[in-house]
Amino acid sequence: QVQLVESGGGLVQAGGSLRLSCAASGRTFTNYGMGWFRQAPGKEREFLAAIGGSGLSTNYNDSVKGRFTISRDNAKNTVYLQMNSLKPEDTAVYYCAADRHSWVVATTASSYDYWGQGTQVTVSS
Repeated sequence: QVQLVESGGGLVQAGGSLRLSCAASGRTFTNYGMGWFRQAPGKEREFLAAIGGSGLSTNYNDSVKGRFTISRDNAKNTVYLQMNSLKPEDTAVYYCAADRHSWVVATTASSYDYWGQGTQVTVSS
């Protein structure tokens, strides 16, 4: 079992930046690929970015490529999502997730085994 706790969400003006963190506990962190997703009201959960267990492999949704950066610190059991040039349409609940297959940078929600509770990001215009 892996427990995931997101933090770093909040209210920011358009054009601003936020860094989300996701702290993991319970299992060897490097055994898990990690991903970030978001869900806006009335919309499906959307893949944003993923990173392999070693941190060497990443994958991004084209909609956030160049604005969002995923990284991980395996010594701290934490994965991050740096979000720059935020837009009102980025407003959503942001979730981190863990995939037992550390070598995979999965883009589908069904590939992930554990989820955090989510953190709200609101971008004002």
